[in-house]
Amino acid sequence: MTVITRSIGSPIGPISLAGDGEHLSGAYMTDHKRAPLLDGATRDDEAFPAVVRQLSEWFDGGRTSFDLELAPVGTPFQAEVWEALVGIPFGETIGYGELAAKVGRPGAARAIGHAVARNPIGIIVPCHRVVGAKGLLTGFAAGVDKKRWLLDHERRFIP
Repeated sequence: MTVITRSIGSPIGPISLAGDGEHLSGAYMTDHKRAPLLDGATRDDEAFPAVVRQLSEWFDGGRTSFDLELAPVGTPFQAEVWEALVGIPFGETIGYGELAAKVGRPGAARAIGHAVARNPIGIIVPCHRVVGAKGLLTGFAAGVDKKRWLLDHERRFIP
């Protein structure tokens, strides 16, 4: 499969989109620690029109969830955790332990943290909504400053 990429601007800097042009397999912010090297990918500045439109609406405060064709690549456990992330309501946060309980793995907060850290579709699969004990902003693949911005942004637009 040919990987298609597109870079878009946002209030937190460029976001690199990757996938087959319709189905999104990655959305990486600047300084994303685990972003893959996309050598050999085909750049297409018209790809992912629904993603671009919905992210723009989200950044403008008019959208609180996404309706997109996603194709993240990971283990079955990671996919289960990423699916649970999508269920965290806009403007809310959840702790790693609470998320572990939601996926039926109480006591697996560390494993949950590893899966959250490997989420390839930032913002759309809202890993920024997972916080440490007592609500502390802990690690975020694109930096805690971006995590803080994303959470503050959502709080400004809670319906």
